[in-house]
Amino acid sequence: MTPLHVLRRGVTRRVDLAALGPLEQLRAGRLVRRITQLLVGLTLFGVSMALLLRAGLGLEPWGVLQYGLMTYLPLTYGQVSIAVSFVVLLLWIPLRQWPGLGTVLNAVVIGLAIDATLAVLGPATAWWSRTALLLAAVVLNGIAGAMYIGSQLGPGPRDGLMTGLAARTGRSIRLVRTLLEITVVTAGWLIGGIVGIGTVVYALAIGPLVQLFLPLLTIRLDRPEETAAE
Repeated sequence: MTPLHVLRRGVTRRVDLAALGPLEQLRAGRLVRRITQLLVGLTLFGVSMALLLRAGLGLEPWGVLQYGLMTYLPLTYGQVSIAVSFVVLLLWIPLRQWPGLGTVLNAVVIGLAIDATLAVLGPATAWWSRTALLLAAVVLNGIAGAMYIGSQLGPGPRDGLMTGLAARTGRSIRLVRTLLEITVVTAGWLIGGIVGIGTVVYALAIGPLVQLFLPLLTIRLDRPEETAAE
């Protein structure tokens, strides 16, 4: 297990996130519960991205790029999200990383959930409804992110790119993430992506929110001896 110490209300709480390969993730026990949490988390993550788009106040960094690409491609926002996910997965090859079940489902389920939500939810118009959608989207995104990370079935394509680059370059996760997000926001903005106050709110709030919910939503994996006894 890789211990992650999370500060919450002045108390340091330990979260055990395992560094496992794809097959080890599937053999680590509690699989039904973990896959269920993974699918719920990914679905809610897609819903939150759709809410952020409907708020019209700015998108999360990768969303800025995806929206910009959508203006040039005959694809929906969710379809672009899926396409970008698989392009990012190709970048895992030189980093010598292997996708887990959660990685593949992340690439597909989030995009499907985005389009399903956009199909039933129109754009907000009043300032109060746009603000409410923005806040709901960011909080829901934090909960959903903690859910799929806590299922311990592999990182998402973008998360894996970040950790892979950090491992290969020896740079910190914080630095690599910052540089990646600056790059995708800039590229997305240049091709028509939506940058606004929502982009800033997301960038400032998402880390603390995931940190808050992760201890509550991380599923403890069986130790090898526990799994063998089942």
